[in-house]
Amino acid sequence: EQGYRSRAAYKLKEINKSYRIIGPGSYVLDLGCAPGGWSQVAVQLSGNQGKVIGIDMSFVEDIPNAKIIQGNIDEPSIVDEIMEHFGRKADSVICDLSPQVSGNWSIDHATQISLNYSALKIMEQVLNKKGNALFKIFDGEYSSEFSEFVKKKFIKTKLTKPKASRKPSSELYCICMGFY
Repeated sequence: EQGYRSRAAYKLKEINKSYRIIGPGSYVLDLGCAPGGWSQVAVQLSGNQGKVIGIDMSFVEDIPNAKIIQGNIDEPSIVDEIMEHFGRKADSVICDLSPQVSGNWSIDHATQISLNYSALKIMEQVLNKKGNALFKIFDGEYSSEFSEFVKKKFIKTKLTKPKASRKPSSELYCICMGFY
């Protein structure tokens, strides 16, 4: 009804209301952006002075006022593409990456955490000092290891599960404020 491409848009809106990951004028990088719900919200939150880039391996229909890149975040050239479009470092990196789910929970969980480590490599190169990040995590045996690793890079981190997430979902969100 409200024109968002996914229910995930409400998760980002809820998290941002509490933690202000994205503010007016923010330059936002959305990793794993398909189908585009988070990028839509990022465009609204960052306003006319902001810029949004969404990256995904899947095709994503254009989003007004966002640049969509169809590509793999493990490609070495992706950082150059991001920096070229922004012309400076990003204020926020939001990551909703998810693997093609196989149905084998331990494999899906490990793959999803691995994607987050790939996202971290990009984030370390493109995020402003004091910038913010948000990572979706499939809760499981490697989630606390990832969360501890991220803690060393930010002033404040917090794990949360927004009300917009389904109760049985294993999704957690790692909120990261103040990149060192």
